[in-house]
Amino acid sequence: MPARVARPRSRLGAALGLTVAVLAGSLVRADVIARPTLVTNEYGHWHAADPLAVRSPVWDMTSGSLFVRDGAWWTGPPDGVSPDPRSETGTDSAVFRLTTRDQTFTDVRVAFGLRINAFATTPRTPAQDWDGVHVFLRYQSQYQLYYGSINRRDGSTAIKKKEPGGPSNGGTYYTLATGEATVPIGDWQLVSAAVQTLPDGSVRIALIRGAELLLEVIDDGRVGGPPITSPGAVGIRGDNCEFEFRDFRVLDLDRDEVVLALDP
Repeated sequence: MPARVARPRSRLGAALGLTVAVLAGSLVRADVIARPTLVTNEYGHWHAADPLAVRSPVWDMTSGSLFVRDGAWWTGPPDGVSPDPRSETGTDSAVFRLTTRDQTFTDVRVAFGLRINAFATTPRTPAQDWDGVHVFLRYQSQYQLYYGSINRRDGSTAIKKKEPGGPSNGGTYYTLATGEATVPIGDWQLVSAAVQTLPDGSVRIALIRGAELLLEVIDDGRVGGPPITSPGAVGIRGDNCEFEFRDFRVLDLDRDEVVLALDP
């Protein structure tokens, strides 16, 4: 059965107010028209020694392509084609997996501006209920992580834990909580996800949009084994979805300060 649900505590509530104050103004700024520029792609991860590979000092990408366009990061047109070094033959962004190179984040809130342009399908990736955008937390590897689904094709939200061993790319997903939220296609929204280890060793995970708490759960180890308490990377996952994001911030919940600020 899913782990018990709890209401937010003071540090998470304070972080919510601080993050909204830090980011709200930036979401209404005017876009800067510019030609799309490749930031990195999966080719850069899997062919790091190739001098033609495009790699980012802050982002690591195991699948898909990341561009900058009009003052925001962009998936490019999602397809199922493995990219060349410049993502000119394809983007593979129908399966979009992006994490920070920094893997030291523990009790944090990840926040960014997000705009869903459209859902997509490809011959390799037919439509699924879970298509959309998800936030990685305490990412240890592709086999062990938390993620929160903030905008899904089926209009639901979810918080899941992945553990090694199983049918899903070498791991198993365990659903910790589910909810509902509409997907505002074409509109900018402020989204965030928080993770925090509690004194008893359990882990709280929350999803927020604007100032609204969409979903929250405490992972006490009853579902899918022990909570993930080690520091890890954070990032963004996309499935069959063309989207843009900007003003990526990581707020340390213990220090109540932004410890990573990334802009296109």
